[in-house]
Amino acid sequence: MKNLAQDVYQIPLFPRNAINCYLIEDVLIDAGIRTSSATILKAIKDQSVTKHVLTHAHADHQGSSKIICEKLNIPLLCSETEKEFAENGNVINEYPNPNHFISKFQKNFWAGKGHPVSQTLKEGDQIGGFTVIETPGHSRGHLSFFREKDGVLIVGDIMTNMNLLTTKVGLHEPPNLFTKDAETNRKSILKLASLKPKILCFGHGPVLFNKGELEKFSKSLINKNLQNL
Repeated sequence: MKNLAQDVYQIPLFPRNAINCYLIEDVLIDAGIRTSSATILKAIKDQSVTKHVLTHAHADHQGSSKIICEKLNIPLLCSETEKEFAENGNVINEYPNPNHFISKFQKNFWAGKGHPVSQTLKEGDQIGGFTVIETPGHSRGHLSFFREKDGVLIVGDIMTNMNLLTTKVGLHEPPNLFTKDAETNRKSILKLASLKPKILCFGHGPVLFNKGELEKFSKSLINKNLQNL
């Protein structure tokens, strides 16, 4: 577990930061795949964790949610839109192509069982010292979390900081295979960029201490949208 800022920790779950979850104050953000529970529980064993929150209910974020919530006796929170998938475990049903072989692989080997959601979150709510930001696109009810005082942003999967095939570091839009609405997702990226975050924490890829990379990436998306007009 790596300390990134005051009361903010990264828990890498795969080599090269391919899948991450985070601890903000007493709140666990995301829970990797179904085999990630031992790693997460070991990392947080000396921490006081009272809530578990999902950025979204895809298989590589809710995989260990049920195990962790039951083991620690803590509530599960997510957006209203993601609640159905978090509770029933049918997490690939929201994928654009649930019949793709990678989607089926995730269902069979990554997704965890559903768990009741105790509370839903919306834009402007506060959790673990962070403000909830609604960032739909990758999934319909995707949430990000921002702490204005020091610019820490829990991105989720609105962007990745690696190429998921080569693992080369760099900002990318999430893969179309798992993204509900790419155009809406670009709007969410620009929404996050407007917050001028200083430390970006991704579901996939290493943490980015922003020195203009996000601004450059945002401009490239604006240009892409203009070309598509």
